[in-house]
Amino acid sequence: MTAIPTEIRVSKDRRTLTVTFEDGARHALPAEMLRVLSPSAEVQGHGPDQKVTVPGKRNVEIMTVRPAGNYAVRIGFDDMHDSGIYTWVYLRELGEDGDVLFAGYERELSEKGMTRDKAERPR
Repeated sequence: MTAIPTEIRVSKDRRTLTVTFEDGARHALPAEMLRVLSPSAEVQGHGPDQKVTVPGKRNVEIMTVRPAGNYAVRIGFDDMHDSGIYTWVYLRELGEDGDVLFAGYERELSEKGMTRDKAERPR
């Protein structure tokens, strides 16, 4: 498996990051998945028991994609989260296993009584 991208592109609506790897594999990664599965300590914690389930990100958008050395990118979202460093290997993993990982996230939301939609503010 080659995990070096040849192209990283954000869609015009800012809701998808498409990554093409040098072996020809191409993955369209939804912004919501990237945000809720962020590799940041803010989401993953510093151990398995500290992982945070992040609700209400169905409509999150990608605002920035910046290089992080020669091995990763830092993605900034419109909710101001920008501390995740997405390695080439992690982006490849999300492309190949994202459906399973996202299904696990949806189960966590359900178990905790949360949703993918933002809670409406009382008027």
